Parts: sequence; C-alpha cells; structure tokens
Amino acid sequence: MKRSTNSRIAGVSFLVYIAFAITAMLISQGAKKANNIPAKLAMIAEHAGDLRLAAVLNLACAFAAILLGVSLYAITRDQDEDLAMIGLACRVAEGVVGAISIQGSLDLLWLATSSGGNAPDPLVARSLGAFLIGAGGSPVIAASLFAVGSTAFTWLLLRGRMVPTVLAWIGLAASVVLLIGLPLQLGGLIGRPITDVMWLPMAAFEIPVGVWLIFKGAALPASASRFASVSPLAEVT
Repeated sequence: MKRSTNSRIAGVSFLVYIAFAITAMLISQGAKKANNIPAKLAMIAEHAGDLRLAAVLNLACAFAAILLGVSLYAITRDQDEDLAMIGLACRVAEGVVGAISIQGSLDLLWLATSSGGNAPDPLVARSLGAFLIGAGGSPVIAASLFAVGSTAFTWLLLRGRMVPTVLAWIGLAASVVLLIGLPLQLGGLIGRPITDVMWLPMAAFEIPVGVWLIFKGAALPASASRFASVSPLAEVT
C-alpha cells in the first residue's frame, strides 16, 4: 500500500482505538459498580446488553491494535526495520492478548445471567465471580505490550521527523511513562488514581497524531528525504 494509505489507516486506528477503549471501560466499570460480589453479579445481569457491547468494542480495539502495528511498521521501517519489527510484534501481541481476555468478560456474563438447571450453586457462583472480577492481569499485560510497541514507534517517528516534533516528543514521553508505570502497577506498587492519570499524556498524543496522519500523512524519514533530494533518480521521476 502507499504511504499515504498507511498513514490514514494508522490515523483512523488511533482514533478508533482510544474512542472504543474509553467507551468500553466506562461501560464495564458502570456495570460492575457494587459493594460485594453478589451485588456485582446482579448488576452485571441487569446490564448484560451493555457488557456485550463492551465486548464488541474491545474486540474492535484488538483489531485496531493489529492494524496500528502493521501500518506503523510500513511507515517507520525505512528508518530502522529491526526496531519497527519490535513495535509491530508488540502491537500484534497486544491485540491478541486483548482479544483473548474478552473471554473472561463473557464467562462473567454467563455466570451472572445463568438460571434454572444451568445455574451453578450460589457459593460456587460467588467464588467464580470473585475470581473473574478480580482477574485483572490481562489488561495490564496487554497495556505493557502496548507501551513497548508505542515506545519503539514514537522513537522512530521522532528520529525520522515523520510527524511534528512536538507531537513525537509527547508520544515518546507518554510511552516511557507507561513503560515505567505499568510494571509498577502489575507489581502492586502503585494504584489509582496514579494508574489513571498516567494515561492522560498518551491521549494527548494519540488524538492529535491520529488527526494529523489522516489529513497530512507521515512524512518520509529525514534521511530518505535528503537522499531523494540529491539522487539523480529524483530528477528523472
């Protein structure tokens, strides 16, 4: 595909990813907002449709992550193919982990809505509900893969001057913040509200850069641009 097409795909994927991810998170948190496990399961059953919508949005986010990996690799590989491949691998792995984690939400939805002969014993349901609600490792693992991939790609965008320098610096700084913060979150060393605030710089990068890539596209890497300006082939073409 042309560079301009990959730029538009990356830009749309950035915007879709952040919009769908935030919407799915708000829906899921609202559906599980209760004081104890039985109350949470009852709330989930009451908002079953919302949680199914959240699952669809999360699946779309998984595909958006893969599209971002492929399109950003195509844009940045001329700058450093090995580093771009690391970014691609991490974003694809992020999408796969995110897609697999959706099954946990569907299992929780089944547990909350099962009735009659299909319903488990109340004590078993409470234990399973506590396990499924408390199993929060997959999102952090997917986010950690995201942070590594984003660090690789934003560094290449910055080094190649493919997007405005200010935006690239914001993206790189936001990626490094997550690269440090997410392992600390996984280790239980930090929690909310820090784990919420540390995502704000990434939103400040992804929204503007998504719009930029859609309408302006990614410039050729600085080295490639200099080569094109002095190459005899550039004059012929």
